[in-house]
This record gives sequence, C-alpha cells and structure tokens, in this order.
Amino acid sequence: MKDKLKSKKVMPFFKNLPNKTKKFIKHLPQNAKKFVINLPKNSKRFVQNNVLFSFFVFSMVLNDILLRTFTVKNFTAISPVLADLAFVLIIASFAYLFKPKNRFKYLMTWMVILTAVCLINSMYYANYVSFTSFSLLATSLQIFGVGDALENVVEIKDFCYIWAPIVFMYINRRLKKSTYFTTYFTKEKRKIKFLKILSVGAVVLIIFLTTVTGTDISRLYKQWNREYVVMKFGAYIYQANDLVASLKPQISPLFGYDAAAKEFRDYYKEYPSEDDTNKYTDVFKGKNVIVIHAESIQNFLLDTKINGVDITPNLKRLANEGLYFSNFYAQESVGTSSDSEFTFNTSLLPASSGTVFVSYWDREFVTTPKLLKEQNYYTFSMHANKPNFWNREVMHEKLGYDKFYSYTNDYDIKDEDVLGLGLNDKSFFSQSADKIKKIDEKYDNWYGVLIMLTNHTPFTALEGQETLDLTYKYTKTNEQGQKEEVVNDYLKDTILGRYFETAHYADAAIGEFVNKLDSEGLLDDTVLVIYGDHDAKIKRSEYDYYYNYDPETDDILDEDDPEYEEFTKYDYELNRKVPFIIWTKDKEINKEITDVMGMYDVLPTLGTMLGIHSEYALGHDMMSADEDDHFVVFPNGNWLTNKMYYDNQNGEGVLLNENEVISADYIEKYTLRAEAEVSVSNNIIVHDLIKKTRESKEIKGEDK
Repeated sequence: MKDKLKSKKVMPFFKNLPNKTKKFIKHLPQNAKKFVINLPKNSKRFVQNNVLFSFFVFSMVLNDILLRTFTVKNFTAISPVLADLAFVLIIASFAYLFKPKNRFKYLMTWMVILTAVCLINSMYYANYVSFTSFSLLATSLQIFGVGDALENVVEIKDFCYIWAPIVFMYINRRLKKSTYFTTYFTKEKRKIKFLKILSVGAVVLIIFLTTVTGTDISRLYKQWNREYVVMKFGAYIYQANDLVASLKPQISPLFGYDAAAKEFRDYYKEYPSEDDTNKYTDVFKGKNVIVIHAESIQNFLLDTKINGVDITPNLKRLANEGLYFSNFYAQESVGTSSDSEFTFNTSLLPASSGTVFVSYWDREFVTTPKLLKEQNYYTFSMHANKPNFWNREVMHEKLGYDKFYSYTNDYDIKDEDVLGLGLNDKSFFSQSADKIKKIDEKYDNWYGVLIMLTNHTPFTALEGQETLDLTYKYTKTNEQGQKEEVVNDYLKDTILGRYFETAHYADAAIGEFVNKLDSEGLLDDTVLVIYGDHDAKIKRSEYDYYYNYDPETDDILDEDDPEYEEFTKYDYELNRKVPFIIWTKDKEINKEITDVMGMYDVLPTLGTMLGIHSEYALGHDMMSADEDDHFVVFPNGNWLTNKMYYDNQNGEGVLLNENEVISADYIEKYTLRAEAEVSVSNNIIVHDLIKKTRESKEIKGEDK
C-alpha cells in the first residue's frame, strides 16, 4: 500500500496536499487508505451511476472556486476546495434518503440556496470588499443603497453562478426522457448509499481539518475576519457559520459569558481608559455642539479640483480655520453609516456579526449624548430620511438623544426638495437651522447631530441638476490645420464623476448651513464638529481610470507606460480616510493633526474638550496620545499606525515611510492588540457587559 501511495498514478491527487495531510492519509486504516487512494479511478463509474448527485457536487464546488477567483483571488488553494467538497458531500448525501423522484427536488433546493450564496456575496464583495451576513437580510436594501442603487452593484460576472441550476434542470429533463432512472435505481439500497457518501464527506472533512490551525478555527469562531475565513474555509462553511453567528443576539448571552467577562476585565486592566488632561481640557465645556455627519465624504476631496474649481471649498475652509485631523479613518463594518454613528458615540467597534443598530439595539452603552445629559445638555438628532432606516427611531433613543427629528415626522416635504433617498441636504439644513434656533431659545446647553443624505451611493440624486463642470477642454489642430476647442466629458458616466458632483452639492449645503447659523447668532457659543461617516465605497477600478486616463488621446495608460500611476490595494485602503474637523467661530484653535486617528478616538478627544469621559472607551484622546496610541484597528482585524498599514487577513503590510524599519515584534504587538480590541468590543456588545458590570458594582456597593 505504501508503494501505491507513491505511484505516478496517485501522486497528482496528493501533490498539492500539505505534508500534514499526506501523513494523515498514510496512517489511515488499511480499508480507509485503500478507499482514498482508489478514489480517482472509481470516480468515473460513480458519476455514470449518479449523474444528478455528481453534477450537484461538481457545480457547487466550482461555483465557490469562481467566487473566490473574483474576490479573494486564492482559487489555487486546496484547503477551501476540501472544505467545499466536504460540506457539499455531506448535505448531498441526504438526497439518498429520498426516493429517486424526490431526489432532484432536494438537490435543486440546495443548489438554489448555494447559488444565491455565491451570487449575493459576489455583488456584495465587489462593492464593500467584504462578505455579507445573514443578520443583514432584514436590512439588505439598506446595505445595497436602496432602489436605484441596485443597477450599480450588479455586474455581468455576478450572474456566472446561475449556470448550475439551469444546466441541472436540463440534465434532469434529459434523464427523465431516457431509461436512466429505471436502469440505475431498481435495486438501489438508499440508506447504505447515504451512509457511504456521508462517510466520504466525513473523511474529506477530517482531511481538511488537518490543513487548518488553531488560529484558523479561532477566526472562524470570531467571524470578524471574513475574507480570511472564506479564503481558508470556503464560502459555504463561512455562510453556514455566519448563520449561527447571526443568532448570537439570542444565544450568545447564554454561553461564554464568564470567559467574555474575564477578557473584558483583563483588557481594561492592561489598557485603562485614561481621563486625560492637556491644554485642551475643558476648552469647550459648557458650549453648545453641532455635529455634522457628512455622508460618504472622503478626505481626498478637500484637495481635489476639477477645472480649477474646488470640489469641497467650504470643508476646505473650515479645515484650515479649525482643528483638522487629516489622517482620520472611519471604522465601520457592514452597518456603514449606522456603524459610524455607533463608534462615534461609544468609542467601541462595530459588532463582528450584524449591526448594533439592528441586532443589539437593547444593550446599554456609555455614549456622548448620555454623558452630556449628565451635565444638563438637551440632546437631539436630525435626519432627512425615514425614522426606521437602520432602526434609528429606536436606537437613537438608546444612544441618549432626547428627540430624533426625522423625514416622516418633523420636516416639511415638497416634491421639488426630494432628492435620492429623502429631503435634499440644503432643505434639510435650512429647516434644521430653524429648529435649532427654537431649541436654543428653550435650553441653555444643547448637543445635536445632523445626518446628511444627498451624497449617498449611488450618487445619482443630482441627475439633471449638476453644478460642477466635469468636462475637460483642450485645443487641438484639426486636419485642415485649424485650431479648435474640444470638450471631453470623460467623467460623465462614471461613478467617481457622479460622486464629485454630489459631494460638491453636499459641501455647498454645509456652507449655506454654516452661514444661516451664523446669521441667526447660533455659532457665537457653539462648537461645530464635522466628520465623514465612511468612504464612498467606490471601486478601485474607478480610481485607476481617473488617474490614468488621457482625455486628449481618449486612451487609458498601460501599466508598462512610464506615466502610469499604479493605484494599489494599499493606496485604496489609505485613501479611504475621511475628514474630522472641530471648528469654532472665534478661530482660537487652529491646527492640523497628522497622526493617524480612528472613529473610536472621537469620544475621548472631544470628551476632554467638553469635560466628559467614558471609562469604557477603546480610543484615545489624540491631544494626549503617545506613539503607541496612534493606532487604528478596523473591524476586519487590519490595523494602521503612523508607521505602517497591516493587512491582518493576508499577513502583509506596507510602510508609510519607505525608510522606516519595522520589526516582527512590532507587527506581532499591534496584531495581538488589534485582535484584543475587536474581541473585547464584540464581547461588550454581545454580552451587554457594561450593564452587567454596573449591576454587579451596585450589588457590591461599589461606585459606578
């Protein structure tokens, strides 16, 4: 048997397997080893006798390979193929418990489900560079941008997976017309065949498990590093595991609490949330605060001009006149805007599965509005969309807002003022300023958040109302030797071009809002805070086109061209930063902070200035932070410091300064810290640890 294992006929089947797996097969019992080694030569006969089953297994494994080819690019890896094969074999084996006439229905049902898994994840990954979750099904329209955004998230390649059910139905029809079912199923022993195939699936699963490590299993369990999970376990096991993970709001609090609570206590013992003191301490204490949640505004817009015109002149002015954090990153996950709201208010990371606003709305958190209410502030939020969008009507109350002004309940809606998903930003800001004036007359101190909307994907709200000239004009000599002006509207039909237009409109709306507040005297004792909630989710290919298109030749530069500007995946990740500006009318505070900063650093930074503090903040006050605290962890486990960006999923990174020297210890230190922050934050959310810790302290008679 040992000689057979080394034979030329068998080796191609084993040559790509890890040595650990080969060793496992080598030590299998004799019968099992014989079965595995003879598997290739027995396959042909099996396929002839089990056409539907075989096609189901082949097509579903192939579909996941296609998905990984289009997304994480590891189509040559053997581990996810083994995982897919084990999963598909196990679920398909149950088909043999059905009579032949019902077997097709069973397999077809699973084929539709698994094809949908591939199709939906293909669309989702192309737009959000992540894989979707069952916990998002209730808000799937919100994730994909709603309505007319659908045409912008679907690509032709996304439909390559539906070949399987189409061909499957065709094969079944042909078999029905032949003698296949009467030939091969007359003496079939269904239970025996079921057990045999189930056993094969189990053997493949065991072989697969020899290729994974404890770290792989940990990441599967935690589910936050989704790309890594799909790369190692395949899309089907990822999605099955995600189904279990999506039930965590109901089942997780019942399991693992003690371990989560210990991790929680140990983390804050090692990384306590300091109540910092610096020259900015209490500088805004007692002042009113207006926060503008700037939808999809990215930082690069502040430095971008089209035909000599600034895209965001108002934001650029406010940044130059105030405190401007120019390397500020949102840390949102699948919950996009709602995740940013959560992290902005709590200094915690988004949930590893689902969204806090939808799945964990009933938890208790320490938030900026709640802390300010303890200082007798009136707190409110305003948004020109329906109140149930992202469950804001419920969640804003839980965050501590006294009132949520929404599209449905509180604004005067005229047809001409509706753009995209709701009331346009200019009308929204104008009406909101009137409401703020009434609030100012009634309350001594107030804190309000205004959530913008017009610059929401797919950036089509302004069609027919564009105010930014995106055309490129140049002079050329025609065939007659005469000079003529040529206009090339090369950005017109691009997502990036539409984004420039809606961002320019949003910036103008902010400018009008600031002017109206000033004219009403509402900026005299007020701090204005502006943050981009997340990047625009525009594909890398759009930037490649923008940087490498020559409008005079109507050509895109080739990668071999010396003028070609490569926009790498790391350029893309680092370009996702968003603006964070703290501005006051008196302009006493004027500075650019270039240290890297995350959304979870806002509460500690702004809190020191306002005289509030959260003992559960994961972030740090950027005005007091030392070098170790200039650190941003993203929900997928990737991290960023002033020295490097590290892709924790692929185990590779890029230095921000080519002359910097980074040690392996440096990477390990921040990788462990990143994983600790993701884990402890998720434990706080899932197990409601803040509430339970406070209850425990009350029982023990300790101070809160």
